[in-house]
Amino acid sequence: MAFIKDESEDLKIDETFRVKHEDTEEQTDLMALKEESEVLNETEDKDHNFINGEISFSCSQTEKSSSRKRDQKTGRSYFTCQQCGKSFNRTESFKRHMRVHTGDKPYACQQCGKHFSQRICLKRHIRIHTGEKPYTCQQCGRSFTQLGNLGVHMSVHTGERPYTCQQCGKGFNWKGTLHCHMKIHTGERLFTCQQCGISFAQKGSLNRHKKIHTGEKPYTCQQCGISFIEKGTLKRHMRVHTAEKPYTCDQCGKSFNQDEKLKVHMRTHQGKPHTCPQCGKSFSQKRNFEDHVRIHSGEKPYTCPQCGKRFNYKRHFEDHIRIHTGEQPYTCSQCGKSFSQKRNFEDHVRIHSGEQPYTCPQCGKRFNYKRHFEDHIRTHTGEKPFTCQHCGKCFSRKGSLNRHMRVHTGEKPFTCGHCGKSFGYKAALKYHMSLHI
Repeated sequence: MAFIKDESEDLKIDETFRVKHEDTEEQTDLMALKEESEVLNETEDKDHNFINGEISFSCSQTEKSSSRKRDQKTGRSYFTCQQCGKSFNRTESFKRHMRVHTGDKPYACQQCGKHFSQRICLKRHIRIHTGEKPYTCQQCGRSFTQLGNLGVHMSVHTGERPYTCQQCGKGFNWKGTLHCHMKIHTGERLFTCQQCGISFAQKGSLNRHKKIHTGEKPYTCQQCGISFIEKGTLKRHMRVHTAEKPYTCDQCGKSFNQDEKLKVHMRTHQGKPHTCPQCGKSFSQKRNFEDHVRIHSGEKPYTCPQCGKRFNYKRHFEDHIRIHTGEQPYTCSQCGKSFSQKRNFEDHVRIHSGEQPYTCPQCGKRFNYKRHFEDHIRTHTGEKPFTCQHCGKCFSRKGSLNRHMRVHTGEKPFTCGHCGKSFGYKAALKYHMSLHI
């Protein structure tokens, strides 16, 4: 398989860096220094054991004393930080380290004004503006702005996942990703939107969510002009224009332009190993199996924090949440229309493709919407599952029941723009409008 996981070049790797170090840039700077030193061939600062006396050394940046020790064998002096105990063999290395404690950031980006505690971190940041990607994968040719990002990317080819969740056994190729995953088990959601109150496990997820309220879509396709909230969404969209299909099934060779589509396809090879002991229904995914079991148990573990409504399916809960947030994460790459639910988005896409995957086994009529197909089937079976609670009348379609309910409620949602008269049915309004013509 060419690619197992959608790395989206620097996008997802950078997100991992943000998740792990967003609030502790000092740690990020140290990691960057360690990575870049391999390229710059700088000497790594390491701890040492000492056996001689101490000489006082004062750091002007901290106004605190450090201990200076001398190695008897080499005669070289070492400086030890009194705050964390780390030792250095050069004055400059020691001063650079002290900025971690003081918060001093003397290096400023001339383009955006962001400050950094170390020159090498500024150099790395500058590449965001210049677009420079000096680290290239020798296997697939992808380039990256940071050496550490290249290292994480290489696990795509090697399959290495050194970080394992102790609770569920899932493996990850990056420690930060494991930390994010652990919040699924702990339920920790520290980042809360001040506008709608929804909480997130990751700061990056909150930042993306905020764009729903601001309407910000900073990533624009240069070919068709459609804009997106996330850079990764734009990259996936670009494959519509390039016809790139980087995700290939290693069993049959079929290729796809999205990682999710490959995952769905792989289920055709895997079968359905998860079987419900109560009704015998089988599932290809464990998650769907667990959701199904709740139909029998009646369990509804997902509760809306805003209105208290409960759900037994996580995806139904997530769909419901978007009613409050107004989020529409599924965007049609052909016309730009957005949807809050994946099912509605997939139905819409078939308008452009002309695909009609649902075929009536009795009369052969085809449909592009599953709900239209299910409504049609009832014309053959005579089934009327939707019952009016007021008068007991039954209907084969939910929409028909909703229209009937207006008889009892007196609701008249369709209003004439000419005379202001209202009607309970759209057809009645259309007939009335013809009288004005």
